[in-house]
Amino acid sequence: MINAPTDGERSSVLILTHDEDRTAERVAAELASRGVRVIQMDAADFPTRVAMAAEFDQATALWRGRLSGSTRAGRPVSVDLEDVAGVYFRRPTQFELADGMSGPERVFAYGEARRGLGGVLMGAGCTWVNDPAHAMACEYKPVQLAAAAASGLRVPRSVVTSDEDHAVRWAKRLGRPVVYKPLGGMWVPEEGQVRVLYTTVVDDLAALNEGGLGLTAHLLQEWIDKAYEVRAIVVRDRVFAVAIHSDTPAGRTDWRADYDSLRYDVADLSAEVTANLITLHRRLGLAYGACDLIVTPDDEVVFLETNQGGEWGWLAAACDLPIASALADVLQGGPS
Repeated sequence: MINAPTDGERSSVLILTHDEDRTAERVAAELASRGVRVIQMDAADFPTRVAMAAEFDQATALWRGRLSGSTRAGRPVSVDLEDVAGVYFRRPTQFELADGMSGPERVFAYGEARRGLGGVLMGAGCTWVNDPAHAMACEYKPVQLAAAAASGLRVPRSVVTSDEDHAVRWAKRLGRPVVYKPLGGMWVPEEGQVRVLYTTVVDDLAALNEGGLGLTAHLLQEWIDKAYEVRAIVVRDRVFAVAIHSDTPAGRTDWRADYDSLRYDVADLSAEVTANLITLHRRLGLAYGACDLIVTPDDEVVFLETNQGGEWGWLAAACDLPIASALADVLQGGPS
């Protein structure tokens, strides 16, 4: 990633997300209160509603140009790329292309839109939260687990396998309960609907050997006894940790399965764990991450995963945490 200039001349922040993103609005409001110009658009606004004209500047080795138009929500977009200090890459939706294209034309045009808009923005010298290339690499949970262990964090004993016999042997050798977790996100499209896959305890080891496991890769991990869980929001060298408590079976297996049962308070992570989380995100190339952790009854902290686009808004509100301010500092201040 090309670093932004530090001459203080850049005075705008571009937020790439969908129109209903209330979490992004917290950051936009914080930036606006500082006098920073905020431009919010969705990737779906390009190229049908928002146009880009960019040229490569040989003198600065940066892309220069302009975004102009208006969004589906009616927001005006008019900004010179050389004025953009930071890009908050939150949750943009897919590009929308003009009607009348054939299937192959749409596939080609979509790829060109992604590489063109994304490539120019990534080469314009802006600070990113997060750099899309690093964010994409972090979608691989096995990469995260290896990086977390290398950063000094404890991770659960884990296997990724499509071999049913291997899964059963591993689980028996482990000698403790096993959980299944999807390697991708929890939302899975299925026959026109969306299915939610939460962390699931595997009670019957024989079920691992009934044919379905061999159809694709599966992530299995040891069950970690928990006193409570923590979501730790890492923003460069700052960590905001919230303890998440639940007394229901569903909430204690996966707190996302029972939001109504949850209670929150600020968690006090040790200096060592805090430093290791910062090291992990530097290793992964992330300016932001929402880490899920378990605190055991013996007060040991176990890393589960980090989500480079994970939610934080409701936790900031529940515990009065200045996460929006920390993100604004990064987006406004340029690279560390």
